[in-house]
Amino acid sequence: MLKPLWAYRGFIFGNVKREFQSKYRNSLLGASWTVLNPLAMIVVYTVIFSQIMRARLPGVDSAFAYSIYLCAGTLTWSLFSEITGRAQNTFLDNANLLKKLSFPRLCLPVVVIANAVLNFAIIFSLFTLFLLISGNFPGVAYLAVVPLLAILTAFSIGLGITVGVLNVFFRDVGQFFGILLQFWFWLTPIVYPASILPIKAQQLMGYNPIAPLMAGFQTALVVGQWPQWDSLAYPSVFALLLCLLGMKLFRKHAGDMVDEL
Repeated sequence: MLKPLWAYRGFIFGNVKREFQSKYRNSLLGASWTVLNPLAMIVVYTVIFSQIMRARLPGVDSAFAYSIYLCAGTLTWSLFSEITGRAQNTFLDNANLLKKLSFPRLCLPVVVIANAVLNFAIIFSLFTLFLLISGNFPGVAYLAVVPLLAILTAFSIGLGITVGVLNVFFRDVGQFFGILLQFWFWLTPIVYPASILPIKAQQLMGYNPIAPLMAGFQTALVVGQWPQWDSLAYPSVFALLLCLLGMKLFRKHAGDMVDEL
């Protein structure tokens, strides 16, 4: 299933480029908005929470700690939500393309993933620059971002393809998943530290596969420490199972999707 993707790499690259350009067509600043939007978010978080509200993280002295904590969580969550949110509709949105052209159907989720990763790379590069300029770069612990992103992306891909295939045959799946994402965000320690929760809630948080990933990002970027690697076993296994499930569903129903659409 993966070998034909290389043969259609031009098709994938062309769609990624076209989609990126179409976002800023007919705008005066063009692709500059890719930089301005995340830059504005980082500035707002920094000014509002560190200077005006003077929010502090327990046990961390830095004035920028909560702003970095918030950015570390929301930026990586945005990668997860963009991949899964767009993947759930990718086959529906490209129904005419699927009916008219013959190409590997897996190209469509790959285009979604490539665009999401490209957007994230730009935004996260700005965030890294902010860490350097503000004197809050975490040092060698920053390298922990690489395996954490790999697990998060694999988890997103598996879940996105699974929901995307199911959404073709059961349209309520997409509606339900949109609601689930909203609850999932607030049930994950992204805007609040898990330490403020009751012990019972912290124990229940262990069943959330995204929670240890967010904790890993925040630990590495806020306090400059390596994440608890053993806590990543659960989301890693979960991500692998989702990828296997998604690919199995895709292989089984790839042909039926065109008829259903």
